[in-house]
Amino acid sequence: MREHVFFDLDGTLTDSAPGILNSLRHAFAGFGLAPSEEVLRSYIGPPLRESFARHFSSAADVEKAVRLYRVYFKDRGIFENAVYPGIEDMLRRLAGERRLYLATSKPEVFALRIMEHFGLSPFFTGIHGAELEGPRHDKADVLRHGLACHAISPAAAVMTGDRRHDVEGARAAGLPCIGAAYGYGGRAELERAGAAVVVDDVPSLERALREF
Repeated sequence: MREHVFFDLDGTLTDSAPGILNSLRHAFAGFGLAPSEEVLRSYIGPPLRESFARHFSSAADVEKAVRLYRVYFKDRGIFENAVYPGIEDMLRRLAGERRLYLATSKPEVFALRIMEHFGLSPFFTGIHGAELEGPRHDKADVLRHGLACHAISPAAAVMTGDRRHDVEGARAAGLPCIGAAYGYGGRAELERAGAAVVVDDVPSLERALREF
């Protein structure tokens, strides 16, 4: 088994959609806009600026949208969230055998609060996320940062996540990725991205991790 396991947060450990969607609605309302549910859900997983850049042509509007999003998210949306059933028990078992790390494109300052709030922090050797302002923002950047912080060889680690960005980021960092189809991307997206294995539920995720 690979000794080191990196987990995505949104859509892999927690169902964070309610808080993210409400934060997005708040941001778009600041522009007098109300995108469809389908459009809003496409934001769950990728880096926030990358997603807003698809809808706003100017950098100034992208930054304004990010600020409006965070106004709602930092105090309310952050906890409109729930740990998926079975995750805590899985992490408890795995933490007794492997070293676990978080690698999320969510800003690290928010990820730390979420993990602490839900009592998941004690299972993890390291919690890594994007910078609020800085060059570390996508999944590959976060994974490379985590690997470097703990002096981990990519050959000794595996990633798990629910979106193509997790698969692509892991590949760029030299890791295989197990796709969590119970999250927001779905099986087809993960298979197209080239996930090593795609699983449909938390028990299947734990079984797959024991094979890496």
